[in-house]
Amino acid sequence: MNSQSTHLATQLATQLANTKSLHPTQQWLAAFMSTQKPTTPLPALTQTALFRLLSSDITTSLTAEPHRCLPADIHNVNIKERRLQGPIVVQLLGIEDMSKSRWEQVEAIEALERGEGTKGREIIRVAATEEDNDSGANVKAGGGPHKLSLQDARGTSIFGLELTDIKGVGLGMSIGCKMVVMNAVVARGVVLMEPANTTILGGNIEALHKAWKENRKAELKSAIETAETTAQSNA
Repeated sequence: MNSQSTHLATQLATQLANTKSLHPTQQWLAAFMSTQKPTTPLPALTQTALFRLLSSDITTSLTAEPHRCLPADIHNVNIKERRLQGPIVVQLLGIEDMSKSRWEQVEAIEALERGEGTKGREIIRVAATEEDNDSGANVKAGGGPHKLSLQDARGTSIFGLELTDIKGVGLGMSIGCKMVVMNAVVARGVVLMEPANTTILGGNIEALHKAWKENRKAELKSAIETAETTAQSNA
């Protein structure tokens, strides 16, 4: 990059860090800047960079400094409780509505595939918009609390438990959705999530989202069939 592009990249990195807690790697920044005009205004550049980062795999696009990632011993169940100072950016790898039966979860996934969400007990048609794609979270399909599978920039995975309702968290979320966790308690290897410590940035990883929907529905149906077969054999 020339001096003008280097200066702009520095401004961009500062803007992303200060407003979204996103710290892209130098490699990602260089590759991104090579596709942009040096005359692009910083606000427009920031929006484009944010969209691409939210659609990326953070294990390759974000830096993995220890203070921006989950502790190396995060899964140590002997540590009764600790607090994550953060901010730590994580991406969603999976989600489960703990209030719904397996069959209800299948129905919820299929409703979302048809472009439907739920409002209370009422089914509503949800039209996809550009804003939905940016947010990575569609209409919340009710229920909760939710159990989330999360991954940080270093590739460390952990489960999160939604203690109280968090706007944007639900089965309508896209896999790969980015979140910022800050000042959250970790109890025996599980992040306790609530609105005060969790911010939804949005985004998705399309390939992961498609694979998760297909695999999750198949897993739920298989578990239902196994349970029914076991029940019949014990009858």
